Amino acid sequence: MNQLQLPRRHFLIAAGSAGMATALSDTLNIPSAFAQEPKPLPPYAAWKNADAMIVHSNNTLETKREFFGTSGITPEDELYIRNNVPAPDESIIADRDAWEVEIEGVRNPGKKTLADLKKLGLETTAMVLQCSGNGRGFHKHKASGTPWTVGAAGNVIWSGVPLREVVKAMGGLADGRNFITGTGGEELPKNIDPKTIMVERSVPISALDDALLAWEVNGKPISLAHGGPLRLVFPGYYGVNNVKYIKKLAFTEKESDATIQRTGYRVRPPGQKGSPDQPSMWEMTVKSWVTHPLKETDQGPVLIYGVAFGGNRSVKSVAVSTDDGNTWQEARLVGPDLGKYAWRTFVLAADLKPGTHIIASRATDVAGNTQPEEFAENERGYGHNGWRAHAVAVTVV
Repeated sequence: MNQLQLPRRHFLIAAGSAGMATALSDTLNIPSAFAQEPKPLPPYAAWKNADAMIVHSNNTLETKREFFGTSGITPEDELYIRNNVPAPDESIIADRDAWEVEIEGVRNPGKKTLADLKKLGLETTAMVLQCSGNGRGFHKHKASGTPWTVGAAGNVIWSGVPLREVVKAMGGLADGRNFITGTGGEELPKNIDPKTIMVERSVPISALDDALLAWEVNGKPISLAHGGPLRLVFPGYYGVNNVKYIKKLAFTEKESDATIQRTGYRVRPPGQKGSPDQPSMWEMTVKSWVTHPLKETDQGPVLIYGVAFGGNRSVKSVAVSTDDGNTWQEARLVGPDLGKYAWRTFVLAADLKPGTHIIASRATDVAGNTQPEEFAENERGYGHNGWRAHAVAVTVV
């Protein structure tokens, strides 16, 4: 790896000790003879902060590691995008309140407009939104799909009606309902079996209590790029389950038979095909990563900071190592506690001597689950939370 020599107390984020896949030019946003020209933002996301985004494709945009900041909240214009199919036409957000959702599996099934839903209740939930493949770029077998490193995630605040209040208003659940199944409102190609491409995901009925039908993110109407005018939100669950442009909501006895549910987003060893009997990418696990070991100072300590979350539980603590995991120090959690589904910023003051330091973070949730050092390979590169691969190499000259 080429190292860029900087004055003392300037820091170079390079590859992690386990072969972190982020390119130097992406990490520092500096020119490189080996860097490709950045792709332009797609039209539906042209309002985003181009400096903060890595455009992998029209449907996949990643937040650069250094743009996560310290406030704890990810601005929508710096939030990653992962669309399984192209976004609908912008006309669907022209009259947001007129958007209709068909609701089944309740005692009084029917349709509700967004205007109707706004009369049923309101809650606000802060949560980590994370793609199932976040960290795929760290897998050694080069799993197919977008090679995300840490940027397919963000911490946002959703506002909408609690799903339990919608159920209550429609007479309660019908008997034998085991899953919540959401269907997106994307326009699908003609002359193809819709089940093979449609976004229709099922999660266990236990997710009902905290679920929302959300129309705002970070205090503003949800953009088309992120599922506006209405998105189904399951705090603690991977992003694919948070169905955009929600058009149909069904409480069902069985999981959806759409491909994205039946064989997609299933965890299995490399080389195996997807199957309904394999674990589905539902609830997230504990995770953290360093975001800014870039503090520049002539005297005093260096501040190392990053983000940590517990998935479906609160994060309890974060330890930081500056010597490739040989020794660890407990970091301090800073900023407001926005609830168990949100991430926390952590910070550690350290005195880094000249040389290269492998800096890693390791989070633990309130149940005692801790990030592992390594992470088992799986066919599609899902759920990577191994701390070693997420580490960064910092050179002080």
